[in-house]
Amino acid sequence: MKTQILSQGDTLAAAKILKAGGVVAIPTETVYGLAANAFDDAAVKKIFIAKGRPSDNPLIVHISKVDEIRDLVQDFTAEAQKLADTFWPGPLTIILKKSDAISKIVSGGLDSVAVRLPGHPVARKVIRETGFPLVAPSANTSGSPSPTSAAHVIADLDGKIDAIVDAGSCKVGIESTVVSLCEYVPKILRPGAVTFEQLNRVLGNVKIDDAVLNPLGEGVRPISPGTKYRHYAPKTKVIILKGDRDAYVDYINNIRSVKNVAALCYDEDIPYLKVPAISYGRESDPNLQAEKLFNALREIDKIENVDTVYARCPAQSGIGLAVYNRLLRAAGFNVVEI
Repeated sequence: MKTQILSQGDTLAAAKILKAGGVVAIPTETVYGLAANAFDDAAVKKIFIAKGRPSDNPLIVHISKVDEIRDLVQDFTAEAQKLADTFWPGPLTIILKKSDAISKIVSGGLDSVAVRLPGHPVARKVIRETGFPLVAPSANTSGSPSPTSAAHVIADLDGKIDAIVDAGSCKVGIESTVVSLCEYVPKILRPGAVTFEQLNRVLGNVKIDDAVLNPLGEGVRPISPGTKYRHYAPKTKVIILKGDRDAYVDYINNIRSVKNVAALCYDEDIPYLKVPAISYGRESDPNLQAEKLFNALREIDKIENVDTVYARCPAQSGIGLAVYNRLLRAAGFNVVEI
C-alpha cells in the first residue's frame, strides 16, 4: 500500500477515501488520529491491524457538531450537556451508555461509548465532508509515543494506511481528557488539557480513577484508551526520578550502576547535566511540557548508545497531572524517589 500525503486543504480527498472504507490519519489539536467510519466495522478493523492495537481497547468516536452525539448514546444527559457547552469543541472525551448505532468492535466490548468534538478545524471539516462520525485513536504503532506531527505518523504507519492529512504540529500535544458519566459520580479515566480542577468547577463532584496513577489490575478490561500498563513508550527504558533539580542532577551525574544514560528533563536542567539530555519544556510551563512530551520521547530513541533515560518528574496538578500520567505509562510505573 502506498500512503498518500495530503495537505490540510485536501479534505475532500480524505473524505473520499474514508467513504470508500479506507483509513486516514487526520490532525486534531491533541495528537494525530487514525480515522475510519465509525459505522463500518470492516474499516474499523483496519485501524486495529495497522496499529497492532488490542481489540479490547475502546475507540473514541469523533463528531463535527454537538447534536451528532444524540444518535450515538442512549441518553445525552444534563451533565454531558454542561460539559459540551463548556469544553466542546476541544480536548475532552465524554463516555456515556452507547446506542445500538455503535458496535462492540468500536466500544471494545463495553456497553458505553467515548465521544469527542475535536477543536481542530481540519478534523471537523473532514468529519462533515464524510457525513458520518469517525473513530480516531492515535495514529501510531500501539504502545509507542503518540504522534504530534505528520512525520511521526509516517515513521510508524507509512505503507500501512491509505493517507495522512498534514496540518503541521498539534498544539495541545497529549490526548484528550476522558471523563465517564456512566456512574453516579463523574470519573476522570484519562487526564488531559481539560483538567480535574476545570471539570470540578462545572460538575461540582468529580473523581479521578485509580488507574490514572496506578497500573491497571491484572485481567481488568480497559474502559478508556491509554490505560494499558505500558503505553506511550520509546524503545529506550524510561525511569522517572521524583525530586528537586539538585537531587535530579546529582543522581544522574553520579550514577555508576547504569551505563549509557540520558536525561529527559526541563530546559533549565540541561546546563548542569553531564549526560546527553532532551528537554520536554520549561519547568514553569506545563502546557509546553504537554506539547513537547511525545516528540521528546521519540527523540530519545535517536540518541546513540543510550540504554536508559531518566525523566525529571513533573508537577501533578492541572495539565501536569496528564504529563505525569503519560510518563508513568512510558516508564511502566518505574519511579525512583530521590
